[in-house]
Amino acid sequence: MIVLFLGDVIGNPGRKCLEKDLSILINEEKADVVIANGENAAGGIGITPEISDLLLGFGIDVITTGNHIYKKKEIFDYIEKEPRLLKPANYPPDTPGNGVYIFSNKKTNGCEVAVFNLCGRVFIDNFDCPFRTADKILSFISKRTQIIILDFHAEVTSEKVAMGWYLDGRVSAVLGTHTHIQTADERILNKGTAYITDVGMCGPRNSVIGVKKEIIVDRFINMLPQRFSVADSDNWINGVVIDIDEKTGKSNSIKRISKKIFD
Repeated sequence: MIVLFLGDVIGNPGRKCLEKDLSILINEEKADVVIANGENAAGGIGITPEISDLLLGFGIDVITTGNHIYKKKEIFDYIEKEPRLLKPANYPPDTPGNGVYIFSNKKTNGCEVAVFNLCGRVFIDNFDCPFRTADKILSFISKRTQIIILDFHAEVTSEKVAMGWYLDGRVSAVLGTHTHIQTADERILNKGTAYITDVGMCGPRNSVIGVKKEIIVDRFINMLPQRFSVADSDNWINGVVIDIDEKTGKSNSIKRISKKIFD
């Protein structure tokens, strides 16, 4: 099974990248399953129901998110009704939405795929322990399928690498998001789990992690609050393609995608 996982979609430029090239990329990579992190898809922070529907309409099977999932209030009711939009599962249990989605589509030959989403705790928020939450989730989803993908939305590399080793052999892939910078450490861990510290982003590379570079440079120099604005030049799609053995759930390979779409 071929899984295409796309990094954080950044505002309108990120959406344009997928509108323009996602169908081509799916065909080129012969992807059976498409997953994307959409927590920054609305103006660079949060996601709206309309944008979620748009991304799903592009051919994305599951949208993962992170610590910005509740930035738009209109998402509260929507996420309760749309199981393909995930929240991090280690949010408090009474928050809207679900952190796990199990599905099959016409390309998976009846094989079920489980996707779950977690947030790290270091330099982000006071989430429940992602390691213990992963244990709880795996206690029930591993009874249904061995094909399991985790989007671990975390800040520091040490926490992401630790999660990779913690879940090695228990999930098909541990894929880091949140920092928007694609790392070059993709590999198959000892027991068959595909790993990368950060998948990157879909959006403007001529920026500081998606925001106009002048704004961020000025903020670092003057230490004054700034209103962020999404950049819109040198737009790229970052992602990974994973080949997973359908019988064992182990990954055979992981390959980075870094493709310029438009200026």
